[in-house]
Amino acid sequence: MLHYFVVFSCLCAMSMTMPVPNYYSYSPAAGEGSGTEFSTAREGRITGVRLYEYPYYGYYSNNNNINGLQLQYNGNWTTLVGTNSYGNQREMTLFDDEYFVQVSGKYYSGYISELMFVTNKGRSFKVGQPTGLSFNFYPTHDGSELRFLSGRHNGFALTSIGAHWAVFDNNSTAS
Repeated sequence: MLHYFVVFSCLCAMSMTMPVPNYYSYSPAAGEGSGTEFSTAREGRITGVRLYEYPYYGYYSNNNNINGLQLQYNGNWTTLVGTNSYGNQREMTLFDDEYFVQVSGKYYSGYISELMFVTNKGRSFKVGQPTGLSFNFYPTHDGSELRFLSGRHNGFALTSIGAHWAVFDNNSTAS
């Protein structure tokens, strides 16, 4: 019996000293990817998303693009990626204990034409036009959430987008 106790004690001691793994995954960028690189990485939890869509009318009706984006971390917006001078602004703010578990969309003719964000509470937020090739990003590990977006833009619209996922640790940052 003492033998089992010693083995069990050693296993417990080893598990206490092992660091908690950082469950990180990356959804590779979709889109053609010309232009300047961007990253929305910040400290804290994402609490909202703001997107700018090129207007859908007139001669340019085939150019339905996501022109710009911002993420909100703990109530503070990131610097605008892309531009807002051509687009209609749409925004979603998350509830407490709500986070993004999926990012989907489409890209066409060199630009991101649609983005949709889905939360762990089942809410979704979609901006853009359903034109082009589809992509669907989600985390690899259970309990992970969207931590930031990266990709490229050319000053007119987003040309590619990728998603970075990880388990959020409330103890690692101040809220």
